[in-house]
Amino acid sequence: MNSASKKSPLRFLIGLLTVALLAPAVSRAQGTVVLTGKVSNHKTDTIAVSFREHPLDAKEHITYARLDSKGEFRLAVAVPGPTRADLVYGDDVADLFLEPGNAIEVRFKSNDLASSIKFKGPGSAASSYLVELDEQFIENDGFQVLPDNIMLYEPGFLSFLDYRRKAEQKFLDGYAQDNQISAAFKAYAQAEIDYSYANDRLTFQDLREQVVATEGRLKMTPEYYGFLNDAKLINNPSAAQSEQHQEFLLNYIHHTAVAANHQRTDPDFYWVCYELAKKQLTGPVKPLVMGRVLQESFRFGHVKQSAAMLADFRSVDPKNEFFPLLQRDFETHKAFAIGAPAPDFKLVTVKGDTVSLRDFAGKLVYLNFWRTTSGLSLRDLPYAQDLARKFEGKNIVFLNIALDDNDPAWKQLVVSKKLPGVHVRAAGGLRSALARAYALQEVPSYFLLAEDGSFLNTKPKRLSSHAAIDEIKESFGKASTYTSALPVATDK
Repeated sequence: MNSASKKSPLRFLIGLLTVALLAPAVSRAQGTVVLTGKVSNHKTDTIAVSFREHPLDAKEHITYARLDSKGEFRLAVAVPGPTRADLVYGDDVADLFLEPGNAIEVRFKSNDLASSIKFKGPGSAASSYLVELDEQFIENDGFQVLPDNIMLYEPGFLSFLDYRRKAEQKFLDGYAQDNQISAAFKAYAQAEIDYSYANDRLTFQDLREQVVATEGRLKMTPEYYGFLNDAKLINNPSAAQSEQHQEFLLNYIHHTAVAANHQRTDPDFYWVCYELAKKQLTGPVKPLVMGRVLQESFRFGHVKQSAAMLADFRSVDPKNEFFPLLQRDFETHKAFAIGAPAPDFKLVTVKGDTVSLRDFAGKLVYLNFWRTTSGLSLRDLPYAQDLARKFEGKNIVFLNIALDDNDPAWKQLVVSKKLPGVHVRAAGGLRSALARAYALQEVPSYFLLAEDGSFLNTKPKRLSSHAAIDEIKESFGKASTYTSALPVATDK
């Protein structure tokens, strides 16, 4: 349970990425779960169960079944052991916990899966618990960090976390007394409670700074992070199934690196995190968390360091269970890692000149992919003007690339608004060759390029962010730092 977020109409997409939580490194009882049931007044003819083997694998295992004329179905799902999964019907998703040998009967109304779903049969108690937990806690704003509890100060926030944990514990204990649940599920449910608390406590200071724009970063008392000194919290074999445990460990590694004065913008940040995970973690979660650090480095790190870490990863993955997946992920993302050259292009400016990215060699380049019909893009225009004025005369160019097909409308807007910076247009929108070259999925999208034309930041602060100014100021002269950085020498 992630208490900082809630279900939404997008839950279907999120649900397909829900993981099976016990790593392959653990001895697992392979087997089959049989789900039978009926959908009242069914309008969709198929139903499915979806899960992933582990969080490093983007491939989901999906088993489909067709509903008959009465809305009845039968699904036989092969699972690798105790598994968190999703029951998917149309755009609706319900939580499942499956173990080999389960024979679960499922019934729900077609137009109201969430509140009408009922489970019966061997192994059904675990999934019923998840449904009731969702109703009592996830859908209740009073138990969520967002939107209101994030506004609290340290004493109030700790009081909120303690109250929520006690309520969740009481619910689990009472449910376990009244229902037959397996040891594997009870360990999973307990870990979700414990690490929901730990994760929200660990990330509170950072999350509050991002969300509460009217106040600065809170200063916490020396005792606030004392709970991290509990060794059993960090290496806890009984929590191996919990996604909250894995998320907590990743955030813990980030926190430890920052506490040691390593910032996310440092060339060696992900190498430091990788080494921390390698030294401090044990058990089946160790390669998973190290793998997640690697995946972060593929997207936001330096190519040379990512490659060096990936080569080293073989030493913690002797059975080669994760390395092939990480290798493919690295190949997919290395073209966009920090230090990689940004794809060049030639485009016509609003004045009719032709410019290429190479024309701006020796300058920082802030790329802004936008569109005149995008509300978010238009909202950022005043901030773009203000930012360009603040850096007027400095060694930076603000290069705005409109993904518009309507050339007259684009020109009219740029000229009438007297928009600063360099303005060019790439016809074809998100289907254009340039959009594909930069792997764009939405606008506005921003990139900060170093003076040598390499990626310096693939996710810079938005033009509207107050932090964008400081981020740009700190970026001058960083090109050689990133493109020539070597892996950090550490004691093995």
